[in-house]
Amino acid sequence: MPRSVNHVASRARRKKVLKLAKGYFGRRKNVWTVAKNAVEKALGYAYTGRKQKKRNFRALWIQRINAGARLHGLSYSALMGKLNSNGIELNRKVLADLAMNHPDAFKAIVDQVI
Repeated sequence: MPRSVNHVASRARRKKVLKLAKGYFGRRKNVWTVAKNAVEKALGYAYTGRKQKKRNFRALWIQRINAGARLHGLSYSALMGKLNSNGIELNRKVLADLAMNHPDAFKAIVDQVI
C-alpha cells in the first residue's frame, strides 16, 4: 500500500511560516528551512520581549513614584509602606500617572498617609 502524505496540510503549514517571515531580508523570507529557523527565533524573542516589557514598565513607574514622593519628603519605600498600612490600594501604574500628570492629586494622597 502506498504511503499517504498529506500535502495539503504540509503546504498550509509552510505557507503559514513563510507568511510570518514576510519582510525578512534575503533567503530568510522565501527559503523554507531558513525562514522556519528565523521565525522560530523571532517568536522566542517576541515571547521574552513581552515579559521584559512588563518589567520595564514597572521599573519606570517605580522611578516616577519615587521622584514624586521625594518632592514631598518621602522615599518610595516609605510611601508604599504607608499606603499599604493605611489601606490605600492604588497600583503603581495609577500612582505613577498621578505623580507625573496630576501632581496636586498625588500630593493629596501623600498628605493623607502622612
